[in-house]
Amino acid sequence: MTETRIALPRAVFTAEERTLVSFGALRASVFRYPSGIEAVRLANARGAVVVLPFFGQMIWRAGFDGVDLTMQSMFPTPRASADITGTYGCFAFHSGLLANGVPGAGDSHPVHGEFPCLALDDAALEAGEGEEGPYLRLVSTVDHARGFGPHYRATPTVTLTAETRFTIAMAVENLSYRPMPLMYMCHINFAFVPGGEILQPLAYAPERTTVRRAVPAHVTPTPAYLARIEALAADPARMAKLDQPGDYDPEQVFYLRGLGMDAEGLTHLMLRRPQGDGFTIAYRTAVFPKTVRWILANPDQSVAAFALPATAEPEGFTAESRKGNVRTLAPGARAAFSVRAGYVDHQAAAALVGTIAAMQA
Repeated sequence: MTETRIALPRAVFTAEERTLVSFGALRASVFRYPSGIEAVRLANARGAVVVLPFFGQMIWRAGFDGVDLTMQSMFPTPRASADITGTYGCFAFHSGLLANGVPGAGDSHPVHGEFPCLALDDAALEAGEGEEGPYLRLVSTVDHARGFGPHYRATPTVTLTAETRFTIAMAVENLSYRPMPLMYMCHINFAFVPGGEILQPLAYAPERTTVRRAVPAHVTPTPAYLARIEALAADPARMAKLDQPGDYDPEQVFYLRGLGMDAEGLTHLMLRRPQGDGFTIAYRTAVFPKTVRWILANPDQSVAAFALPATAEPEGFTAESRKGNVRTLAPGARAAFSVRAGYVDHQAAAALVGTIAAMQA
């Protein structure tokens, strides 16, 4: 089937939401938030994702079968901001690309890099049919250049089929004659689920599920908080079930090392809800050699980012450079990343339990 492409000029986005494309059971509607930020709702018969095509291509919300997958926050709608902390309420954002994580000593980059709130140049909808049947894809592009500095073209996409799991992708090409540093994390902020269980193809052993002991600048440590870090470091299996929300105020961060894979080279993780359904993510560890877990639960914000696929850990450019975790993209070279994430009902979650157990590393 021939793919159809429809450009999305900013003029099509108005305060009143309207359907722009219908393709079988799939549809795409467009609207503009009161803040002026444009949005596209990609929907199927079971739910939808709301994507911001010109604002870093954040996924603002995601929900299927009546279940909201998105973190709870102080931001009911997106706000115009130069950095992610000014609008920290989205389901997912692209962290990077020149730097990633929380800036540390010697760093000047914003939190999670330049891309989360980057103004993108253009956007389009693509409709076609692939191996999984009909799909709708939102494509954004940006030519990012700085005088005397880096120059790259980035193409983030979100692809929805009839399923409750969808694909988040990023491609970047170095347009400069100089090598380009590359740090990327697909930062997916799933909702915190009280009593939920995190299933991973990896032992909950201290050397495999490692607690981050470094305290970020935005956290004021107390003796109780430091003691909690040490308790989780000694026994990370304590966080396999989210039955102690107080353990995650302030936040806790973990590094997962050596995740198991299936025959296709994909790793799978799931946050299973007490109802038997769950949230899930799958990606290639060859592309994402690092996996970070970030959990936070307080009345202002709660999130269970149980698997953040990344090329580097989130300690900032300088620290990750010392670790050897910053990639270099040669002039003219291209890098591509893809993550499949979303919701699984009770039946699919039960099957995924067996899949994860069979990959146990």
